[in-house]
Amino acid sequence: MVVHVKAWECIGCGKIEAPQTCVGVCQDRRVEFVYAFEYEEVLAALETERQRSKALGALVRQLARTTPSEGGWERSYRAMQDQARKILATFADNKHDAAT
Repeated sequence: MVVHVKAWECIGCGKIEAPQTCVGVCQDRRVEFVYAFEYEEVLAALETERQRSKALGALVRQLARTTPSEGGWERSYRAMQDQARKILATFADNKHDAAT
C-alpha cells in the first residue's frame, strides 16, 4: 500500500517539514525523498515492463518447448514470428499511448 505524506518544502533550502505532535525526542536526520508524481511515473513504467517481460517470456517458453513436425519447422517459425510481431506492435502502441 502506498501512503502519501503531505509536507511543507522550503523553496529556498528544500527543507521538508510535516507537522506532527512532538513527544520531546525530536532529532534531525538526513533522509531521502522523491516527489510523489515521480514515484507514480516509475510505478507505471515498472508495470509496463512487467507486462512486456511476461509477454516475451511466454513467447520464449513456447519457442523452447515447441518441436515442429517433420517439414513443419517453417510454418512453426513463421507463426512464432507473427506472434512476436504482435507483441512488439503492442509495445509500440503502449509507448505511443504513454507519450500522448
